[in-house]
Amino acid sequence: MIHESVVSCIGRTPIVALRRLFDEPGVEVLAKLEMLNPGGSVKDRPARHIIEEGLRNGAIAPDSHLVESTSGNFGIALAMVCRIYDLALTVVVDPNITATNLQLLRRYGAHVDMVSEGDGSGGYLEQRLRRVREIVGAVPGSVWVNQYANRLNWQAHAETTGKEILADVDGPLDCVVMAVSTTGTIHGVARALRAAHPRLRVVAVDAVGSVIFGHPPAPRRVPGIGAGRVPELLCRDEIDDVVLVDDDQAVQGCHELLRSEGILAGGSSGAVVAGLWQLLPRLPRPVRVLTLLPDRGERYLDLLYADAPAEPRFDWSSSPPRPLSRS
Repeated sequence: MIHESVVSCIGRTPIVALRRLFDEPGVEVLAKLEMLNPGGSVKDRPARHIIEEGLRNGAIAPDSHLVESTSGNFGIALAMVCRIYDLALTVVVDPNITATNLQLLRRYGAHVDMVSEGDGSGGYLEQRLRRVREIVGAVPGSVWVNQYANRLNWQAHAETTGKEILADVDGPLDCVVMAVSTTGTIHGVARALRAAHPRLRVVAVDAVGSVIFGHPPAPRRVPGIGAGRVPELLCRDEIDDVVLVDDDQAVQGCHELLRSEGILAGGSSGAVVAGLWQLLPRLPRPVRVLTLLPDRGERYLDLLYADAPAEPRFDWSSSPPRPLSRS
């Protein structure tokens, strides 16, 4: 097949069984390698869907100026798609962005606006959103993408990621485990999968210091997981359990994934590995789990792979999953 652009190459990512990392009898963990999207992450899917749907329905005009707050991957995905559709893009970032991601955004042609002050919750998200609103109010033709509230975010995964999983995975699925930030990925995938597997258990892996599920805010360094505010997309009743992973655990998970499976992945993938080590001992056997590895690790060599710890720095099974409070 010959594609007309790099945008049409998004999707159809493979699924691999993580049998070396999770080798216990009665346990099967399947991972969809979203890092193999052309822009390097799972965020390629909503970036394409939001822009193409916006151009179709008129929400985005050919001369629109897109604006978005991003910690890296979604901005890179938007910048790649904007290149193909010749759209202007401004991304609002913060000092936690990696040097590589910053360089990629600029190479793709995005205008980068950096905030410098924190928002009091251990992060920069509220300050980034404030700056987005300022830009939208000042620049004619601006359109705020707003991945935390845009329904096209989760719909992209229901219509593509989830359907691909159903086509590629024969037989039952017991549990889906995914890192969360906007919650678009986990909701979109789960909604598609539950149509075929109504008893599917949905588990979110969140960062210590993230406030998505009502936990106290704290500084976080691993990008791509957690948030400093509750996303408008979140539907709590659709999430069965929440597992919290701290920065050290996420980094260790990256190293374990590389050592066991030869997969060089980003911090949210490492967090998923750490979350699975907490969760799996508490699931009945046999169990078949589906997860996503959201992005590749080359962008985080200095942040996540500067040191290669020879021994685990924590007990994988010491912390039980945190059940979601439904109050």
